[in-house]
Amino acid sequence: MTTMLERRTGAVGFFYWLQDGLDRTIFTGIKFSFPARFVSPFGFLGMLTFIVFVILGISGALLMFYYQPILDRAWDSVTFINDDVPFGFHIRNIHYHGSNAMVLLAVLHMYYQYFSGRYKIRNEVLWMTGVVLGVVTILEAFTGYDIIFSERAELAISIMASLMTSAPIVGPPIRDAILGSGFADFVLRLYALHVFILPIAMLGLMAVHFPRFLVFDVPMVMAIGGAILITGGVFPIDMGFKFEPTVPPGVTVPEWYLTGIYAFMRTQYDKFVTGALWPGLFILAFVLIPFIDRYKKFSWRDRPIITAFGITSLAQIMVTTYWGFYISPDISLSLVERLVIDPIFLYSVMILMVPLGLGFTYMMIKLANEAERKSKLAKSTGPNKVATINLSEKWINWVLVALLAFQVFLNIAAYNAALTGMKNISLFFIGIILLVFAAFFHVYRYSMSQQKNTPPPAPVSKLEEKPKQITTVDESS
Repeated sequence: MTTMLERRTGAVGFFYWLQDGLDRTIFTGIKFSFPARFVSPFGFLGMLTFIVFVILGISGALLMFYYQPILDRAWDSVTFINDDVPFGFHIRNIHYHGSNAMVLLAVLHMYYQYFSGRYKIRNEVLWMTGVVLGVVTILEAFTGYDIIFSERAELAISIMASLMTSAPIVGPPIRDAILGSGFADFVLRLYALHVFILPIAMLGLMAVHFPRFLVFDVPMVMAIGGAILITGGVFPIDMGFKFEPTVPPGVTVPEWYLTGIYAFMRTQYDKFVTGALWPGLFILAFVLIPFIDRYKKFSWRDRPIITAFGITSLAQIMVTTYWGFYISPDISLSLVERLVIDPIFLYSVMILMVPLGLGFTYMMIKLANEAERKSKLAKSTGPNKVATINLSEKWINWVLVALLAFQVFLNIAAYNAALTGMKNISLFFIGIILLVFAAFFHVYRYSMSQQKNTPPPAPVSKLEEKPKQITTVDESS
């Protein structure tokens, strides 16, 4: 018997050589998934957070070419990027809205894992590192908008400095290490934290947090990229006002993911208690949840106390976030009077949300159990066939043609928008293009799943169903 070895040459040979080499690396644990069937987007929140982290790394590296971490040049260099650098406006908007998207996705991912009880299947370490990773993500976003050195950044930096000053024992040394001896020092140090120290910490945590196999769903990646671009087109980030040490700052608030802490600090209680201790206890409770949750089942309906805690915490986050944004419109009052929040009112609302959260949880569990009971009853006594919406092959083809036509139009519109200098419009159109591509994949995914279904048997005509008449002959005749 002779064995023939096929020799691959050219591009095919290079592809197989590259595939062989990557097979020995970490890429063996990464799977790039193209549409095969419809899946819930909630299962990909962790992957989408990592994708946004990559987008932030690329866009941030491009911004580093022009940004100058110097006290009297930081804000001007960002203005130069925004107004004069080719595509600088686009990259800055992508970076800014990407940072907000990463914080939001990290929070959504944490609560999805929390309510579904994923930390109970021997994932305690993944859960704990995930909570810490969420905190580091917020710190990374915080240092990012600080280095612009605008009025909003000045407010955030002054709050950070007062928090570290009020912290016992370790607070002042940490403040001196981060802020240095003055303005000129902390701009460069915050820049080092933002582009080097915190990203390395995040990569280390991700190496522990991510499961053994990563699945990148291409339509989901395109959808989140399109959403970031559309947000940049609809809400283009402005420059704000340059911070001037000799000019009193105007009325401003931090970014949305810090306004909850800002609301507590505006009660004028001890800064360390309101700005560090309360949030620290909140984070610690989430870290210890896998060891507190002693329920045997995973469903939120079977873990009422844990579910109630999660709903109450969500409600408190939303209320305090809104409260941190609110500033009294009465300009006849002094700045301090406009910013101070009545502590009795704030803490009363926070305490009142605990029984409300318990009551809402109990009501949801009762309604869910009743709906499940009725569903089982209807299934056992009603018809076996469940009503579904199925698109025919003809309609699927028409949807694909419509999406293709819309895609061509959007490509032309985005090209014209870029030529005419309508920067935010071009961001919007490119985002729509990515979303349409994602819709393409999802329609294709749906049609492929429908193709696997066995078609129903052809209907039998009534003539065939009618039994043949048997004629008998009278033998006597």
